[in-house]
Amino acid sequence: MSDSLSHSLRRLWTLDKFAYSFRVFLAFSGAIALSWSLDQIALAIPLFLGIIASALSETDDNWEGRVRALLVTLICFFVASTSVELLFPWPWLFAPGLALSAFVLIMLGAIEQRYATIASATLILSVYSMINIEQHGGATEGNFWHQPLLLVAGAAWYGLISVIWCLLFSRQPVKQSMAQLYRELGEYLIIKATLFEPLRGLDVEARRVALARQNGRVVMALNQAKEMIFRRLEGQRGSRKLNRYLRLYFIAQDIHERVSASHYPYSALAETFFHHDVLFRCQRLLDQQGRACKRLGKALLLRQPFDHSLSEQALEDLRASIVYLRAQRNPAWTPLLRSLQALARNLATLEDQLSSAHNPDAVADQQDASLFNRSPRSFKDAWERVRLNLTPGSPTFRHALRLPIALLVGYGVLHLVHPTQGFWILLTTLFVCRPNFGATRRFLRQRIIGTILGLVVGWALISLFPDPLMQSLIAIVAGVVFFANREKHYVIATAAITTLVLASFNQVGDGFDLIMPRLIDTLIGAVISGLAVFFILPDWQGRRLNKVAGAALSGSSAYLREIIHQYEAGKQDDLAYRLARRNAHNADAALSTVLANMLQEPGHYRKKDADEGFRFLVVSHTLLGYLSALGAHRGTLTPSEADADIYAAARRLADAFDTIAAALTTRQTISDFKSAQNELIAVFEQEPTSAQDESDDERRLIQAQLAHISRQLVPMSEAAARLIETQTQMAQEEKAVAEAA
Repeated sequence: MSDSLSHSLRRLWTLDKFAYSFRVFLAFSGAIALSWSLDQIALAIPLFLGIIASALSETDDNWEGRVRALLVTLICFFVASTSVELLFPWPWLFAPGLALSAFVLIMLGAIEQRYATIASATLILSVYSMINIEQHGGATEGNFWHQPLLLVAGAAWYGLISVIWCLLFSRQPVKQSMAQLYRELGEYLIIKATLFEPLRGLDVEARRVALARQNGRVVMALNQAKEMIFRRLEGQRGSRKLNRYLRLYFIAQDIHERVSASHYPYSALAETFFHHDVLFRCQRLLDQQGRACKRLGKALLLRQPFDHSLSEQALEDLRASIVYLRAQRNPAWTPLLRSLQALARNLATLEDQLSSAHNPDAVADQQDASLFNRSPRSFKDAWERVRLNLTPGSPTFRHALRLPIALLVGYGVLHLVHPTQGFWILLTTLFVCRPNFGATRRFLRQRIIGTILGLVVGWALISLFPDPLMQSLIAIVAGVVFFANREKHYVIATAAITTLVLASFNQVGDGFDLIMPRLIDTLIGAVISGLAVFFILPDWQGRRLNKVAGAALSGSSAYLREIIHQYEAGKQDDLAYRLARRNAHNADAALSTVLANMLQEPGHYRKKDADEGFRFLVVSHTLLGYLSALGAHRGTLTPSEADADIYAAARRLADAFDTIAAALTTRQTISDFKSAQNELIAVFEQEPTSAQDESDDERRLIQAQLAHISRQLVPMSEAAARLIETQTQMAQEEKAVAEAA
């Protein structure tokens, strides 16, 4: 029994939301305990609101960074809350102040994500201040700083718990993010394995779209892990445990490059080896390696032994299958077998990386272990980021104009309809109105459903348990449930926070009187948000799809140039190479995200645009796969002067991709690349002049990979041309409709 309990507790500790939820539980419990001990239960509401805002503003950092962020947050909270207290009695001053502060805070988010998080929490606390004033009859009582201090005290109380927790368990979030990274890598491998399924008529395009979407999640996990490690490495570069996580991160990067690699069109392999088991062996190996990645993530969290014997056996089976095929001595199979051998070598190296990831301390340090710092380096750098976003073409600027207008409309509505309990309109608008239509639509629906569910549950609970102490416990549990689910299960989170509101406010008044205002205000705020994102500078994703697609192709071109440089100068996983690789994958993930958002937008024109966008995504991700394979084989070929023509042709290929990317960005006509493609393929398919057989095989492999990349030139130009044509037609039709109106 004790072993089972210990194992359950260890598994609970590994959950990424457990620590977050437990900190919230401690903060809420402390606030309730203080209120009951002073026999002033009304204190719980401002303390709760401050705790919620502080927890929403929390960003990952080391404890020193968290202290600095907490001080900035508390200052912002106090200024915002005090401003609300001072301006609340004068609506004509309050309204422009609300709009101006919302605009400034959102634009500050352009500097960095942590600033965006603090700015968003500050806006939320401003509305909480309005709600708190409204609970006192709509007028400030006593000194104007009394209620702001209570709100800031609640925020400071949670912040103190957060800092202490970070000081005690600073590496736990890194371990959790690393485990999440390997889980996402495992899922990517499992999806990649489905491409090797030896079936005729397989819908390869649909599986490639799924693979591209999963690649976006892997890239997000890589970026999150990198940021967590970077923040903790500042000033602690010599820490053995942190360097261990840094090695794990670099291993994950290498695995990602290798698993992204494509060595030959899978349809050709399936057609040629349909009656052999080699593709089944490839599929099984990739699937087992994916499951091994997931087991590795679990082993990192639980500190358990890691077993990847199944994938090791699958690798041996693949090698045996290739040996059998080579023994057949079929000349038509020679190019395909060369690609299969390269695939087997790549997967064997991946297997070695899995083994070393379980014991990263045994891995030699990287020659260049530096990480790129994306944070602003000075006030000038921060201002430059804001300045670059002060344009109607920036999604941040559009949102910074749209949200203040929506808040002003909500503020006007609450004064026109019912000033009592009306500030829930602003809170709903703040939570629902998002930078794009797809996200707003999703949160709007979930907010309404969650609010209705929360009102029903809250009504039932405060009816069944009228005891104030029991209702305090219900509020605490509801608060914990909110923070445990707010990112992945927003309906549950909304229901929980609604229950918390009813249970808390019922102890200082009549919570039943809040049910209908909360429901009506939520509906009004949701409608305002939906109309705002539809009519006020709508950020339709299709209007910038060409630019995002151009950025993805441009990133792949830069990646190709850096790979060629590595072949010329010798393999070295330096910062420049890793940055080019990461930028290419980030751009590919951004394209996938834009397309996913487009599917949530109204209008058949945008859906047609999305169809062409997904076709472009398939070609773009295929290109990235061939580039990854080329990058994975760096170091297998000794640089020589005889390869100068090959490398020059590769740079011409990168120039061609850049030309298409530039035409995409500006929506210009794309020329025919068939002759250029044929010329490049002819260069890459020349027989090597070296007399060394082993070197010839390696050189043939590299040239074959460059030929595969060249064959994407025409499909890429055609996909880009179709995308430009569709977008141009859509723009003309929208213009005609606008002129007719």
